[in-house]
Amino acid sequence: MMGNCQVRFLGEGDTATYASLPDNSCIRLWMDVKGTGKNDLQKYCAVLAANFPFANELNSMARQASAERAWSSISRFYDNCKKGIPGLKGYPQFQKDCRSVEYKTSGWKLADNRKSITFTDKKGIGRLKLKGTRDLHFYPSGSPVPHCDGNRQDGGWTHQINQIKRVRLVKRADGVYVQFCIDVERSENIEPTGNTIGLDVGLKE
Repeated sequence: MMGNCQVRFLGEGDTATYASLPDNSCIRLWMDVKGTGKNDLQKYCAVLAANFPFANELNSMARQASAERAWSSISRFYDNCKKGIPGLKGYPQFQKDCRSVEYKTSGWKLADNRKSITFTDKKGIGRLKLKGTRDLHFYPSGSPVPHCDGNRQDGGWTHQINQIKRVRLVKRADGVYVQFCIDVERSENIEPTGNTIGLDVGLKE
């Protein structure tokens, strides 16, 4: 299960603008070349990096995430066509105003005190100061010990820094934010109450 937390930071870069290049270029490739698939879009990111210096400066996983976003719109269009949804099917469109860029497990590093994050690709964003109430010490960088709760056990931590699967920079009207997409296992222990209820769902033969 993926959960999100959001922290506001000071400062911003123009990386989101460059992230639209792989996205739009992948859409164009799909339009021009019949039979283009998801893997073709991923491979095309390397071609873009070789041909455009500013695309090469962007982290490779950020380019791949943009290609995944492009394929998501293509896949949604295919699904709508197969389902026969009336009206517009959501044909993939080019992005004119890209407001976010997404990194996966590389291209960023949290500070030991969890008060700043540093982006290590060649776009020059650098170190950004984090603002917010989220306790990012919940994800220490030390060696973890698997356990279901958030307590120490045998000198280790149960929650790992590698649980953060994606980091997304998002520009909004009130500022720029960084979102952490977390891989967590969520379970709820529900005990039977012994009570019985009836529901009429209105099914007809």
